Amino acid sequence: MAHSPAAVPPGAPEQGCPIRVEHDRRRRQFTVRLNGCHDRAVLLYEYVGKRIVDLQHTEVPDAYRGRGIAKHLAKAALDFVVEEELRAHVTCWYIQKFVKENPLPQYLERLQP
Repeated sequence: MAHSPAAVPPGAPEQGCPIRVEHDRRRRQFTVRLNGCHDRAVLLYEYVGKRIVDLQHTEVPDAYRGRGIAKHLAKAALDFVVEEELRAHVTCWYIQKFVKENPLPQYLERLQP
């Protein structure tokens, strides 16, 4: 079955293509560039204590949803929390869902109630 050229935006990650998550510590965000540099998916966080981050918001543009991009962002953010030995408060509903679906001990022990 052939895909319509309009079905996948140019430069969009497709199944089988690696998704690269970038971490900008200064801006406190994780991003995945889509379609070159024009579009991007983002996960925002904020320090709310010396060693506590609030994972606040995940956003993937509509045209790129359903491709697992948000999962990559959530995993990168939670891996950062684990690697840096931080605690996390999870405001973002998507990250709450990700943790529920991936209840890894290293994630669960880092979550704030």
